[in-house]
Amino acid sequence: MGNREDLLAGAKRCLYEKGYARTTARDIATASGVSLAAIGYHYRSKEALMNAALHQAMEEWGEEIERAFTTGAVAGATPAERFAAAWDRVIESFTTHRPLWVTQFEIIAQTDHLPEVRELLAAGVDAARLGLAELFQSILDTGEEKEEQAAVGAFYQVMLTGVLGQWLVAPERAPSGRDLAVALRAVAANIAPAVGPDQAGQDGDGHA
Repeated sequence: MGNREDLLAGAKRCLYEKGYARTTARDIATASGVSLAAIGYHYRSKEALMNAALHQAMEEWGEEIERAFTTGAVAGATPAERFAAAWDRVIESFTTHRPLWVTQFEIIAQTDHLPEVRELLAAGVDAARLGLAELFQSILDTGEEKEEQAAVGAFYQVMLTGVLGQWLVAPERAPSGRDLAVALRAVAANIAPAVGPDQAGQDGDGHA
């Protein structure tokens, strides 16, 4: 690799090992084996380099989730079984890639003080939601319309963040894929049937 690529790899290593805010330019230079001056030459600033490393890490997060959702599917499984198995693989990825997931939470917690990072994360929200919706459509053979995909993706994004947060605090108490399937079925049963557009805003007697 050239100096530019070495710097990016070193910055990403520091991102995982030291976190975004605690990484110094000297840390990156040491990790990459490149001079401090090269950071300014190739990226203009440490912040720009760290943002590039964060962008690459975000892409890897997405790829990791996609692999977890789409590998190891069991032929003939029911939608509930496929749902549970997919989440079990996601949870397993938390173990094998813990530094990656810890870093994600650390960065989210610091966004109030890092406006550029906030913008970078926010820019990927819509794409992440649509990506999650598409992944689950392929697993569960669902047929949501395009206008529903963002809402469905946001729901799975909330689930993903919540499960990850519980796992980081107490892995042995975090829900399993089967737990999530059971819970989702119960919640869906409690709110069914869905309220149609003509019923919105009406009370239990059918009056507005």
